Amino acid sequence: MMKFTKQNFIFLVVGFIIYVVDIGVDFWVVSKYFCQGQYSWSILILCFRGLSSLVTQIFSYEWFENDWEGTNTGKLKWIFLVHFFHCGIFIRYWFALKYGCQAAFKQNDIRDASETDPPNFIQKRALDVVTDISMLRVFKTFLETTPQLFVQIYILVEHGENDICQYGAVIMSFCGISISTVDYQISLRKSLPDKDDFHVLPKLVYLFYKLLTITSWLLSISLITLLSVGISVTLLIILWICGFTWALKQHTTFCKSKKMEYLYRTVVGIILIFTFFNVKGQKTKVCISIYYATHTVVTIGVLFVYMFWKPSVIKDIHFTVVSILTILSLVLGIIFLIVYYRHFHPSTYCRPQACSDEVDGEAGQRVEIGRFQNFLMQ
Repeated sequence: MMKFTKQNFIFLVVGFIIYVVDIGVDFWVVSKYFCQGQYSWSILILCFRGLSSLVTQIFSYEWFENDWEGTNTGKLKWIFLVHFFHCGIFIRYWFALKYGCQAAFKQNDIRDASETDPPNFIQKRALDVVTDISMLRVFKTFLETTPQLFVQIYILVEHGENDICQYGAVIMSFCGISISTVDYQISLRKSLPDKDDFHVLPKLVYLFYKLLTITSWLLSISLITLLSVGISVTLLIILWICGFTWALKQHTTFCKSKKMEYLYRTVVGIILIFTFFNVKGQKTKVCISIYYATHTVVTIGVLFVYMFWKPSVIKDIHFTVVSILTILSLVLGIIFLIVYYRHFHPSTYCRPQACSDEVDGEAGQRVEIGRFQNFLMQ
């Protein structure tokens, strides 16, 4: 198992600060739209944040229940109360900062671990809580950040606003979506014993692959939305049905209860609208090829519609810039995708001995595999 380093702890602190700032920015944007009389945008942003928060609180509390099964029920009641007020993520950050500090700075001075615990117990505990946060951030990214980005692009292009802050917000949203997926993959590789370390070069290649492909796809859907909201909504629903159906066919086993598993598959369907993930850690060369081939066809199709139909919903200069960005990011994204999967992607996702809840570790130790073993892979 890889170690939780001081650098990881610093990233954790920065991530917590960004999370708090993001909450403040969301409410600032809502108040700004509300004061301008754009009540629909305010309601949409609040709905996206509310949905994201609700889903993350449900999963977070469910994980606490699973992890603390058979322990003091009084603690779980307090945990439930905190999650009821949508503050569960702060409890998780508290544990992450506590265990992360112990693992990165004070491991030699720890006396609260049992003598029967494996030597890397503190490291594993820190990695587990950080990975849980990373999974929740993936949910937040595709349930909140991405829909909010659609609103930003629509306002930017449809109403022709040339606010530098608006452009900056759009760019930061694109980067935030991609960085969130990369952050999860880093946590995943650190948490699973069958994963190699995520070095700088593959990390950058993976970052650009996600950033560019997501950018191209979001620009394409935004153009469709400008053309017809009905067509855009229909397309998104069809894509969600396809993603949800694929998750069903994969027979995912992420949650212990059937209700939570269906909720998980529902969220996976939403995530697959925007980017590709390996739902169950199996070889998916054909699936990923079909996925991005579909994106390419839709992107080229919508650009041809704008070129020949020339709808008045967007100015020619705006369309030229958007079309260049869309095509360029798509081509470069596919190139980075091929490079990553050909040179940097692990040859196997799950070794035979790691497919159960417990596997034999080195020197006869028992290494437990957490819930992330059944979460989204690369």
